[in-house]
Amino acid sequence: MKRRDFAIGAPFVIAAATLGSGSVLAQPKVIRMVESGGKSGESIEVAYIKPFTAKTGVRVSREAPNPLGKLRAMVGSGNVSAALFELGSPSLAQAKALGLLDKLDWAAIDPLPIFPEARDDYGMGFQYFSTVMAWRADAKAPATWADFFDVDRFPGKRALPDYPHYLLQFALIGDGVSADKVFPLDVDRAFRKLETVKKSVSVWWKAGTQPPQLLKDNEVRYAISWSTRIVDEPTLRFTYDQGMYDISWLTVPKGVEPAEKALAMKLLHEVTVPENQVRATEIIKLSGNSVDLERLVGAEKFATFPTATKNKASQFRQDAEWWRINGEAVNKRWETFKLAL
Repeated sequence: MKRRDFAIGAPFVIAAATLGSGSVLAQPKVIRMVESGGKSGESIEVAYIKPFTAKTGVRVSREAPNPLGKLRAMVGSGNVSAALFELGSPSLAQAKALGLLDKLDWAAIDPLPIFPEARDDYGMGFQYFSTVMAWRADAKAPATWADFFDVDRFPGKRALPDYPHYLLQFALIGDGVSADKVFPLDVDRAFRKLETVKKSVSVWWKAGTQPPQLLKDNEVRYAISWSTRIVDEPTLRFTYDQGMYDISWLTVPKGVEPAEKALAMKLLHEVTVPENQVRATEIIKLSGNSVDLERLVGAEKFATFPTATKNKASQFRQDAEWWRINGEAVNKRWETFKLAL
């Protein structure tokens, strides 16, 4: 699931051991990363892996997708074959609680200035993305989630995510809950609100590519979407107001070989270099963790990113810990809700 998942599989290569002065083994020639694939994986390759390999001579083998179950199986078997593993915020919270991760060595990473919330003992936040309301340019523009969920004043079919953790928050805000008080979620109230709009929902989408295409084809007039899918579409509109921003994380699986972890720290340093992040934004419209990105991309372009000061201030952040505790029960409730659609 998450925002972008596809399998590209690559075998893990164990580096040949060589003698070095004062040491028994040299560094590995290849390390492996499990990430989410798609344009995100391409941006990681071009923006971060390429300069890392140029400096170290070490290649990085990428594999996707990145479900939490894969990390659990890897650590549980003792066969930890990846030096880095990408996780979404709820999965990071779960992985920490399950003891699946090694602590990062932030001194070894030696990061350039990054947003404070991107720094965790067990992960580096490296991509920011936003879930927002979107609509066709020729549709009546909603200003709030109350507007979005008002199918009488804002008529037209909707496309909503088939994932409660990208939906229930907005249903509550649409029902009058303040965005800064949306967590802990009132699940019963959220589902009651969804009952009022479900007849106007023609698509419960599973892939992030669906909302913009459905809007462009005029199959729906309104949608919940990731901002990166809408920002460059001239016939579509969206707003960051009352949007929800979230972060994707790079982590180190528990039990990774020390030499591989040391290399992973060097790769994570490259992820904090703002010039590298600029290259990433040329491939995918997701902003990185650097506080200096605006200076390099310019104010006009940066204003389209989730991390622009105004945009960040007008959004709320996903509560990963709440979902860690309550996600399983909510997902069961969600499946029951869908049976009545």
